[in-house]
Amino acid sequence: MAEKTLYTALGHFRCRHDKGRRYPVILMDHHEFGMDPQEMTLWTALCWRLTERQRAEDFYEQLSNGMELFPRRSFSDCLDRLVTRGLVAKGSGATDFDALYDLLGGLYVVPISSSFPLKVVTFLKLLRSGIAPALAATLFRRDQRTEPERCVMVLSGHTPLSTAELVRCAECGVPDTASGPQMLDLLYGDQETTSDNIVSEMRTAACCRPVTAAVANLYLRKQIILERACA
Repeated sequence: MAEKTLYTALGHFRCRHDKGRRYPVILMDHHEFGMDPQEMTLWTALCWRLTERQRAEDFYEQLSNGMELFPRRSFSDCLDRLVTRGLVAKGSGATDFDALYDLLGGLYVVPISSSFPLKVVTFLKLLRSGIAPALAATLFRRDQRTEPERCVMVLSGHTPLSTAELVRCAECGVPDTASGPQMLDLLYGDQETTSDNIVSEMRTAACCRPVTAAVANLYLRKQIILERACA
């Protein structure tokens, strides 16, 4: 059976201004990453998508059609460079779910504020980054959440948590009223679980599928962004 591989973009877009020059950056874990136009185009093609390589290339070709990108690397070289830089994540597995959990397990969930002014600002930034207006406008839809999705939003709003840590919260019955320090004590309060092994430990947990699906659905509905810890 062929292995499944999924990709997505990490961090969030900002436009910087310096001496009359405007340029895009990606912010992640309080770090700023510059990108050239080709990298920005590919990152945009993967933003809020969980997609296979061929579909990622199709999205990229649609966005870059007619653009003059210099120097122009191959799609594979540009994608591999963004993965190496940690601005694009990939996950692989024997099944679609295995690939999805491999992709999301170690990534941190960052809720997007529901305040209307922030949504307007985010909407305008998405338009500048090349996202289609109809796609960006979904930010303003009232989000209807399942109970696992609600828990993901509340818990990750207290402190940055990876998908695997959110699975662990569900397994341990961590209340959504717990503070950040209390939450971490409950997550890593035994002798076995560590930040190094929690992704693999939670892969077979009973709550893994519903929590991972909740994270994926919130991301696809633009309710959260995904990040990784930067060194």
